Amino acid sequence: MADLRQVLVENGLKNIKTYIQSGNIVFDSNQTDKDKLQKKIVKIIHGHFGFDVPTLVVQQEDIKSILEANPYLKKAEENKLYYVLLKSAPKEELVQQFNQLEYENEGFRITNKCVYLFCKNGYGKAKLNNNLIENKLKVEATTRNHKTMLKLLEMVSS
Repeated sequence: MADLRQVLVENGLKNIKTYIQSGNIVFDSNQTDKDKLQKKIVKIIHGHFGFDVPTLVVQQEDIKSILEANPYLKKAEENKLYYVLLKSAPKEELVQQFNQLEYENEGFRITNKCVYLFCKNGYGKAKLNNNLIENKLKVEATTRNHKTMLKLLEMVSS
């Protein structure tokens, strides 16, 4: 992560902070276009480290609104809550098909930016996982637990 931070600084990103080893990076940039930032970061990582990494840029207000809109927040223990952050909005017909699915001990709500998961038995045992959601909704995504989302909001707020 130290090498990644350095390479990003060398390429114009500022105030870079990382959280755990799973690619959570908080930074400032003069570039406000999320798509351009995502492409820039993908190119930097590929150019320096030699591999392609799916990249998703989420702004502070997005994190805050995603957390506030969680339909399970007041109904479940925080360690059972997960956020599948979507790179793009899924097509409505795919959302409708997905909404027909049911998984025992698992709940979900789909928005244009996030699939909220409530996993009664934890994410590790869940059938609803990142790969399934990407395949069914045909979008790139990344999953974070509630604690990580709170930490990221704290990091971007400080």
